[in-house]
Order: sequence, then structure tokens, then C-alpha cells
Amino acid sequence: MRTETVRFAAIGLNHAHIYGQTNLLLRAGAELTSFYAAEPDLAAQYARVYPQAKQVLDPRAILEDPAIHLIISAAIPDERAPLGIAAMRHGKDYMADKPGFTTLAQLEEARRVQAETGRIYSVCFSERFENAATVRAGELVKAGAIGTVVQTIGLGPHRVNLTVRPAWFFQRQRFGGIINDIGSHQADQFLFFTGATRAEVVAAQVANYRYPQYPEFDDFGDLLLRGMTPEGLEVSGYIRVDWYTPDGLGTWGDGRLIILGTEGYIEVRKNIDIAGRHGGNHLFLVDQKGTHLIDCRDVALPYGPCLVHDILNRTETAMPQAHCFLASELVLRAQEMAHRLKARENTTNA
Repeated sequence: MRTETVRFAAIGLNHAHIYGQTNLLLRAGAELTSFYAAEPDLAAQYARVYPQAKQVLDPRAILEDPAIHLIISAAIPDERAPLGIAAMRHGKDYMADKPGFTTLAQLEEARRVQAETGRIYSVCFSERFENAATVRAGELVKAGAIGTVVQTIGLGPHRVNLTVRPAWFFQRQRFGGIINDIGSHQADQFLFFTGATRAEVVAAQVANYRYPQYPEFDDFGDLLLRGMTPEGLEVSGYIRVDWYTPDGLGTWGDGRLIILGTEGYIEVRKNIDIAGRHGGNHLFLVDQKGTHLIDCRDVALPYGPCLVHDILNRTETAMPQAHCFLASELVLRAQEMAHRLKARENTTNA
């Protein structure tokens, strides 16, 4: 087993998730060497936070550097897949912010190049990888705490923060739609917690109820998934996402995950327990013996260390490549087939 230091670089800093991506690798012992951003303000901010990283003026300086193992990116969503494909063709592994793709054509090309090169194309599904309660829920499910998982319900509300959003945030071609963007987290969790290796979209719908001034924008979406485990069990998942988080909530969104098993269920309140316990990472387990609040404060987050291990040893411990691509495919197909719900003509931005 190889134990050398993994060196990584960042290209594309358009979403603040790049800081979480960077930090999880630094915590895992990887070395940040360099970065590129076309936008001077974004580059200056990243340089202040990570002074050890060299700023380069051309992304090719990173792509063509043989000493770099991994490229990470939180570029504008429609730019992430082309960059990942280029990284793999240059012999490097890649980690994108979610969504990792904005079209099915991008996904199919990435699948082809990944198969040809054997490189890693990972999407950082941070609502699972970087949330201690969700990691602990995975441990409990694996241990059989709620029996056989038959359904997940994933709720992903977000605060829209209109005044700080860039123009691309409202352009369908660039962000890929609400289901593809936010819903990718919940699709990942559906596959992970049910163990499904095959899945399809049963129904999907989107709407723009509140922001008619942005006609390409979706502010609501939901979908129903059906999956099949390797053992032949059919499982289901429901996902709802929106941009309606009120300013009165003490966090950007009341993200929730409910995992239904044959012997009990788990609810994860990821970011807040409204009018209840302070902070995030609240995990509730209900089984045949009672109702339990699980302490998640000391839960280790395995994605970063596992990805570093995978880069060095060509394994798939952080996330199977097929899982990454299937989670992305489900939301892309759901977005493509979604029925657009009609909004009232007098709907206005409150």
C-alpha cells in the first residue's frame, strides 16, 4: 500500500464549496500546491485562505504538471465536466463540486474517458461526506440497526440569497436545473442507504412559483425514484428540493433525511433542530426498543482519507465510480423529463 503525499490543485473557484473540498483533503494529509481562477476577486480570497498555494495564470500549468495527482473544482457547473475530462486525459484524478454534470452528453463522455483512462471522477456529495450525523446513519444502517432499508426521503431546502448570486445561477444551461443541482445530494443518499445499484426515475416535476423575473430558474422540484439492490429487492426514494428557506431560520436550510427500515427508522436533521437542540448533526433512531438521540460529535468523516487512499492505491473505498455516475444520471434524467408545474400569473417575489 502506497503512503506518499497526495498533491492536489484547484481550478475554478466559483462556488464556496471549494473551501470545503480543499479542507477535507488537507485534513486527510494531502498537499495543496497551486490554483487557477479566471476571476481576480475569487483568486485573491482563495490565496488569503491558503497562502501555501501558488497561483498560476493558465490552467494548463496545472493540467500538465506531472507532480499533481488530483484536481478539484467548484467552477460554474457546466464547466466542471469538461475540466474533469481534461484532467483524466492528462492522467489525473478529479473531484468536482456537485453537480458534476449539467447534461447527459457530458456524463456519457466522462464515463467513456474514465473507462479508457482508469482515473477517478469523484463528485463531492458534501451533505453525506461532510455531515457527521449522515455518516453515523450509514454506520447504523450497515450494522442492521433498522433492518432492511426500503425507502429514503430526502428534503433539501435552501436559502436563495438573491443579492449575492452571480448571473449564471439563473441560467438553465449553466446550472442545470434545481433537481440536477440540489437533488444530486439526495440521489446519492438514496443509492447509498438503500444499496441500490440500478435505479430509474418514476416521476419528476419542477416549478418557478416565486421568481418570475428569472424565467429559466426553478425554485421547487420533487421526484420519485425506484431502485433495485443486488439481492433483487425493489426500493423507493422521494426527494424534494426548494429555494424557499425563510430569513427567520438560523441556517441556510433545514435539510432532512429519513431512512425507513423494516425494523425501525432514522431521521437526520442535518443543519438545525428547529426550536430545539443547538447546532446541527442531530440523529434520531427509532427501533423496537425505543427512541434514541445519537451523539455524533466524535464521528470521523471518511471521504477525504478514503479518497487519498484510492488515489494512491487505485481502489474505490471513498465511493464506487459506478455509484457516482448513477447518482448523477438519475438527477439529469429527472431534470430532463420533469413536468413544469404552472404558477399563478399574479405570483410575485415576496
